[in-house]
Amino acid sequence: MHRYFTDQRHEALRQRVRDFAEREVRPRIADMEASRSVCHALSRRIARQGWIGATVERGYGGMGAGHLAKTVIIEELSRVSAAMGAMVQASQLGVAKIIHFGSEAQKKTWLPAIAAGECLPTIAVTEPHSGGHVLGMSSSAVRDGDDYILNGRKIYVGNSHVGDLHGVVVRTGEGSHGLSAFLVEHDRPGFRVGPQAATMGLHGFSFGELFFDNCRIPAANLLGREGDGLAVAYSSSVLYGRPNLTAVSLGIHQAVLEETARFCAERQRYGKPLHALTNIKLKLGRIQSRLLTARLAAYHAVHLLDRGENCDAELMNAKLVNVESAIESARDAMDIHAACGLFTDRPVERYLRDAHHIFAPAGTSDVQLLRLGELALGTPHGEWSGRLSDRVRTEDRTEEYDHHHAYAGAGLLTG
Repeated sequence: MHRYFTDQRHEALRQRVRDFAEREVRPRIADMEASRSVCHALSRRIARQGWIGATVERGYGGMGAGHLAKTVIIEELSRVSAAMGAMVQASQLGVAKIIHFGSEAQKKTWLPAIAAGECLPTIAVTEPHSGGHVLGMSSSAVRDGDDYILNGRKIYVGNSHVGDLHGVVVRTGEGSHGLSAFLVEHDRPGFRVGPQAATMGLHGFSFGELFFDNCRIPAANLLGREGDGLAVAYSSSVLYGRPNLTAVSLGIHQAVLEETARFCAERQRYGKPLHALTNIKLKLGRIQSRLLTARLAAYHAVHLLDRGENCDAELMNAKLVNVESAIESARDAMDIHAACGLFTDRPVERYLRDAHHIFAPAGTSDVQLLRLGELALGTPHGEWSGRLSDRVRTEDRTEEYDHHHAYAGAGLLTG
């Protein structure tokens, strides 16, 4: 499969990321798990490798390597630490809004800094009382001369505590055309980050709350036009959120297989390795089969995305398949480890905890199934991948997004 979808450059990139993750990330996992606090220094060290700029054009200082390369980067980091894989995926999710909706001035200002690892971007959409119902948000921005004044609160924001530039979707008017997106620097007066809360997994990663209290930003920080906020939110979720989270799940899944196979070779039962037991070998076979299928779905979807083809359905399915199969395989791994899996000296319980964190963002499995069901019935809600592909000229993106508003009640994205 690697040979079909990836070339030598992808595999060389994979080896560089894997070597870095083993050398720089793995030794820090125990401390991240013990402290359960965001790892600022490691996040910055990873960013300085240039990997946040995987899809940023070379003219802006990025890698210009595409979504498949981005998937490889996130997968290999997540194989060692899903928390750090999540950090990179959340930052790259923050890149999407600037690539697709940023002005030339915004791109020249922020994309080189992001690609160099000097700026970690985020995207903030979800609110406490509306959840995935994006049109139910109440945070607002009001025009005041050459500025906007923001008020409100966002939750589940990936990289909340390490982010330098927050892409925030808020209300500027009524209805589906009343959402707009803004770039908010982390040091703006009136902006603050809430305290980090304890979580089940992804220790070392932050996804917390942002508060805006009469936060004044220049009108030049508006992304696109007033009314583009819904498109910013959904396109970022579809084109980056789903494949990025797919890649995190894929890395966790690979780690589950490797660790479980190693355990079965080391552990003895009845004078033989544990894997000599037929039922154990069957469980390992199921994990391997799920992983092969999951990787095929993941790579195929981003392969199509890099080609500029309509692939919203494939991106949905890749997220669905990878999240569900990673969780199932982690549960099988826990069964194989039995009581050994309950102790933190082995990583298998961490894999299960981390895998559950990938379930809700960018749409739960039910949301993906709902959209795929609509596709089966011939009633899909359009194709973001075709509309906002890197091969689509920005100036051709002139239509409003009326036919996408049906998404608004279905809990499409988180963070």
